[in-house]
Amino acid sequence: MITAGDFRNGITFEMEGNVYRVIEFQHVKPGKGAAFVRTKIKNAITGGVVERTFSPTDKFPAAYVERRDMQYLYKDGDLCYFMDMETFEQMPIGPDVIGDALKFIKENEICKILSYKGNIFGVEPPFFVELQIIKADPGVAGNTATNVTKLATVETGAEIRVPLFINEGEMVRIDTRTGEYMERA
Repeated sequence: MITAGDFRNGITFEMEGNVYRVIEFQHVKPGKGAAFVRTKIKNAITGGVVERTFSPTDKFPAAYVERRDMQYLYKDGDLCYFMDMETFEQMPIGPDVIGDALKFIKENEICKILSYKGNIFGVEPPFFVELQIIKADPGVAGNTATNVTKLATVETGAEIRVPLFINEGEMVRIDTRTGEYMERA
C-alpha cells in the first residue's frame, strides 16, 4: 500500500479501478487545518490528466508497472518506433504516450517503455544524456555576473539554458527530467 504522503513523480497506484501515475505533487501545510497533498495524476490507460487533493494518510494499492528497455529507432510522421532489445520486435508509439519524453533523445538511445497489463502508457528517457550544442550565441565579454545563462540549441532541436562559456560544437550533459544543463561532457 502507498500513502498519499509518499507520493513522488512517477509513482503508480490503483484508485477506483484505474491506474494512475503521479505527474506533479505538492505537500501543503496550511497555517490552519490539516495538511494535504495536491497532485496532478495521469490515468495510465486513457491518458487523461486530473488534478486531485488527498489527505496524506489516504492509502492506495501499488500498481505493478512493467519497465522494459527498448531502443529508440526513428520517427516517422507522428509515430516513434522502438525496438525490444531481446526479441528485436519493433513497436510504434504515438505522440499522446510519448509527450516531451524524446526531447533530448537521439536515435539508437535506450529508453524505458512503461506498461501496465500490456497497455503502454509512458516512455522514460535515460536520466542524463550527452548532446552537442549546434547553435549558441557567443558570450558577451564583461558579463560575469553569477548564474548568467543564454539560450542554446542541442542536436535534437531542443532549447536549453547554458552558462555563457558554452560555445557551439561543445558536448554538454543534460538532466532529461528537468531539461537543465548539468556540465560539459
